[in-house]
Amino acid sequence: MLNFRARTFLSACRTRNYTRTAEELSITQPAVSQHIAYLERHYGMKLFSYVGKRLELTTAGELLYRALSGMAHDERLAEEALADLRTGRERLSFGVTLTVGEYLIARPLARYLSMHPHVDVRVEQAGTEVLLRRLREGEIDCALIEGYFDKHDLAWREFCMQELVGVCAPGTELSLGGPVGFEGLLERHILVREPGSGTRAVLEHALAERNLSLASFARMTEVSSLNIIKAFVAADVGISFLYEAAVREELEAGRLARIPLAGPSVDHAITFVHLAGSVFEERFERFFEELAALSRP
Repeated sequence: MLNFRARTFLSACRTRNYTRTAEELSITQPAVSQHIAYLERHYGMKLFSYVGKRLELTTAGELLYRALSGMAHDERLAEEALADLRTGRERLSFGVTLTVGEYLIARPLARYLSMHPHVDVRVEQAGTEVLLRRLREGEIDCALIEGYFDKHDLAWREFCMQELVGVCAPGTELSLGGPVGFEGLLERHILVREPGSGTRAVLEHALAERNLSLASFARMTEVSSLNIIKAFVAADVGISFLYEAAVREELEAGRLARIPLAGPSVDHAITFVHLAGSVFEERFERFFEELAALSRP
């Protein structure tokens, strides 16, 4: 079990504030300072430093945080597994991004739940950055994410490839014309997901490869809802770039039109991730294998 000093450290990593850590743990602020000071003496390195008024982790602090958060996650799972032995049930916390949750995994996951009535799955939907943070903090067990991410402390496997497609209102000049490059779209109003979204990160990466950015467009509007983005595009408010799975139904029904992009397609992997080195890795991998099998046509 993690001792009280380790739990104080993990809380301080989340809050980046000793006062809020004290409130979270129902201890005094001097006690928080003493716990952190003890760990710094024990390891012989500073774990936190101040950048202005903000508390930041040092390199040593980052390393210790990753190690202890993984231990905290496995400790929670061990407690749940021991409890599950009494009830005959299993629990799993699973994170999905918006596109994945709505358009790729809902049906396979429904089939999985029907096949495993003894498994209780908690599904959390959020952006890629939020899910990765919650994974590293031990609040979820595994996730299906989009976009780019630091893989150094994660075990990961490709779930599927998805194409990022440009969409516009049907019947417009853009939908009826010939292939156009990103440079030919810069006078348009672009509708994008919020920062931290995997879809947005893939688009930004594709633009950067062409020495462009979202700021290169004449106008940009951020929208966190895929359905609102699609409604705006259908009403010819602007254009957008979304994964093919998210717009397949609207394209087939003629409610949206595909922008014929010049050059190679923009493809990116949807990735299954969990903390590397977890003692419960076999359970996560088994879950992934079944979901992958259930997702195949």
